[in-house]
Amino acid sequence: MLKQRIITAIILFVLFLAAVFSLPAFGWTILVGLMIWQGAAEWARLSNLANRMVIIYCAATLILMLGMLWLDASVVAGGVLLPHLFWYVASVLLWVLVVPVWMFSGWHVRNRWLMALVGWVVLLPTGLAMLDLRSTSPWVLLAVMFVVWLADTAAYFSGRKFGKHKLAPSISPGKTWEGVFGALVFVTIYVSVIGWGTGLIKNYAMFAGVIVISWFWVALSVMGDLFESAIKRQAGVKDSGTLLPGHGGLLDRIDALTSTLPFVALVLILQKLA
Repeated sequence: MLKQRIITAIILFVLFLAAVFSLPAFGWTILVGLMIWQGAAEWARLSNLANRMVIIYCAATLILMLGMLWLDASVVAGGVLLPHLFWYVASVLLWVLVVPVWMFSGWHVRNRWLMALVGWVVLLPTGLAMLDLRSTSPWVLLAVMFVVWLADTAAYFSGRKFGKHKLAPSISPGKTWEGVFGALVFVTIYVSVIGWGTGLIKNYAMFAGVIVISWFWVALSVMGDLFESAIKRQAGVKDSGTLLPGHGGLLDRIDALTSTLPFVALVLILQKLA
């Protein structure tokens, strides 16, 4: 299983790099739209929607996303991404205020429509962020996602090697505090190397702030991972799907991105508004 997981990860990474740097804007939009459709299909099944409603939910999700792109002033006249701002703020509120309480209290939401709404707040800002960050610079999107991937990989192998203390046994028994610590260590090393290479490390106050932000980034990615695990446990399944050999469904691969990418996209929009 580990070998299959690594092979799939390498193939996905190569294909992702090719898409990020080679696809035209329209092609990238189509690819992101397909990802959101697949994510919506998996979320709908985790929400226990009937088969017919799964198709309706996926179509509604895609229509919402395309509608926002059509309304987006920047697509037409280079304006500010105001339609996106609403979804980014909703995402931040979800991850900062709602999800921690949700997991701490052990909520089991049985209302399918409430779950469907939460799915929109999870998926739509993620898709929009992938579009906005890539339009800013493919390197910006790649750098942001790489920190998340590094944290996830470091947590996985650190947990396998040293894991003894369970992080959230009632949600995801495989995750440990040692894994989180490993993620923090590797992300700190990565940020330090980047800071040294760019000269940022000479500005001690700013560099210290970047380190703290990277730790917050790790916490967000862990929260995204745990939240999806909680939803899967509520649905009584191990994986969100079977799309990716060794990894499960698409949601199993982008869970940590759903809690992190919208934050960066929100910061970029606020900078434009300032």
